Amino acid sequence: MRALVVNETTGPDALELVELPDPALEAGHLVIAVRAAGVSFPDLLLTRGEYQFKPDPPFTPGVECAGVVEWAPRDSGFAAGDRVMAATMLGSFAELVRAPLPLCFPVPETLDFAQAGGFVMNYHTAHFALARRGRLAAGETLLVHGAAGGVGTAAIQVGKGLAARVLAVVSDAEKGEIAAQAGADEVILSDEDWVARTKELTEGRGAEVVFDPVGGERLERSPRCMRPEGRLLVVGFAGGTIPAIAANRVLLRNIDVVGVSWGGFLPHDLGLPAHTDRALQEMAAAGHVKPVVGRRYPLADAAEALVDLEQRRARGKLVLEIGAGASAGVE
Repeated sequence: MRALVVNETTGPDALELVELPDPALEAGHLVIAVRAAGVSFPDLLLTRGEYQFKPDPPFTPGVECAGVVEWAPRDSGFAAGDRVMAATMLGSFAELVRAPLPLCFPVPETLDFAQAGGFVMNYHTAHFALARRGRLAAGETLLVHGAAGGVGTAAIQVGKGLAARVLAVVSDAEKGEIAAQAGADEVILSDEDWVARTKELTEGRGAEVVFDPVGGERLERSPRCMRPEGRLLVVGFAGGTIPAIAANRVLLRNIDVVGVSWGGFLPHDLGLPAHTDRALQEMAAAGHVKPVVGRRYPLADAAEALVDLEQRRARGKLVLEIGAGASAGVE
């Protein structure tokens, strides 16, 4: 099979397209013929040796994918030919990948492979963040930073699926169109006073929940536009800066600052992936969840995709098209 390999952790340019042996069959795993692989920040960090999980080179990055089951263990609930999406944690930047069964899920009938290829990491993270960590309730206001990216658009749609009002913060008008397409009720440009605009749109009350995968100044200022007992969800630091939060604002405004690490939490609740999948399948069937796919790249151009992600040029979810193609497969 063809696969991308990191031989040294010097960044995306070190990716090399090579021929590797097909993955071995293993109990508790599926072998998937990959049709699409999501391009995620963990992949970028893996190429630099900066992710919390640091595999020794050589390794194949790619933390999620969608495709067709090539081989399934007996009594796994899957069979050869099934459409499936998975979090693999490594290995998805390849034509074949072995994925752990608890992190493999049927592709909703409404999604093609490109949409499903970037689904698991973003949508499971968004649901874990909003439903469990953020306790987002129907009728509450959710503010989403980085709302035009893969995890941002996922948060918008999951928020709407939970019957919240969603405000989207983006950096330009083009990204605003993406956020609106994803379902945001209001779009706010980050170069305006987004704190004041959030207060204006909530009649001075502020948002109950803030979803922040950006970090930096966004996280530092977010407490100013939150209502008492609001929940500030720390999802990531795509802006490149890990900020410090003024503790006096947390205290005086009576807000919660809540960490969100979906992958890090999985060992503590083995039933979480199946529970989340059921909720997301229902949202997809109801039309709330439909991933926004941005630029698509061939496998050989994965380095370019990772640089586009790093430079914040992504509009929706970036996807690698592999095998028979990512646009096929909608039933």
